[in-house]
Amino acid sequence: MKILLLGADGQLGGYLRSTLATIGTVRASSRAAKDDALRCDLSDTAAVEVLLRRERADLVVNAAAYTAVDQAEREEGQAMLVNATLPGVIGATSSEWGGAVIHYSTDYVFDGTASHPYCEDDNPNPLGVYGRSKLAGEYALTEADTDHLILRTAWVHSLHGRNFLTTMLRLGVERRQLSVVNDQRGTPTSAGFLATATATVAGRWMNDIESRRERRGVYHLTAAGETTWFDFANAIFDEALATGRLQERPIVLPIATAGYPTPAKRPAWSVLDTTKIATSFGVTPPDWRSDLSVMMKGGYETHPSV
Repeated sequence: MKILLLGADGQLGGYLRSTLATIGTVRASSRAAKDDALRCDLSDTAAVEVLLRRERADLVVNAAAYTAVDQAEREEGQAMLVNATLPGVIGATSSEWGGAVIHYSTDYVFDGTASHPYCEDDNPNPLGVYGRSKLAGEYALTEADTDHLILRTAWVHSLHGRNFLTTMLRLGVERRQLSVVNDQRGTPTSAGFLATATATVAGRWMNDIESRRERRGVYHLTAAGETTWFDFANAIFDEALATGRLQERPIVLPIATAGYPTPAKRPAWSVLDTTKIATSFGVTPPDWRSDLSVMMKGGYETHPSV
């Protein structure tokens, strides 16, 4: 199976390079790819179409996204281009030769007013540009009518790139005390687990040709359990001390969302129900704490930046 990975140098893409290689031949595309044939600016949709038609992959895995949540409020056009237009282009072009697509979406498609884990068929109601752009991308890929899986995830972290985990580790060195929001709940999910689970799902989906089309659609894929950003920060510092990444633990103070205003409004409840993906593809998510521990101990260290 030939797999074209878009966004291969990103936080998730780096892990996908390794995990997808266990089920097929991976062609890794990014803006900085060393191979001229695979170098592509994904905001240039015409160039993306050329790349897709040249590769004619059996499966396209789109790990590229505009993820600057607050900046999206000022750059709506760019967010919509990458998060909404691009998935539709990928789907429509891949359909020309019967190619399949796996694409990632987000908990931000919901408004966070629920008190139960969101299921795939719960009504989306994004609060800001980022969530609206990702939801529009889901619709665009669905309308392209190619075989596809949309994997909604949440609170993705790793030891690479800009994310909550790397931010806490940096602040843990720079500050003796910091404040973290304690009234938003979700499920921290490592890029390592997400990439591993994607390879499992992709292999089982692509190899089952008879039911592939029947199983296309939206699935939730996160670690298990729930927590707040405050408790997540404390867990990070506990693991950082245990693994020698920090020599001294900072004091962490809880604050309300109102005390930390941001341009984009965040959903207060971001817990996703993963029953569907477990039932359909046999993926059993680890508890978020054990997932974090594996990440911090280097258990997912297959990222090319290592």
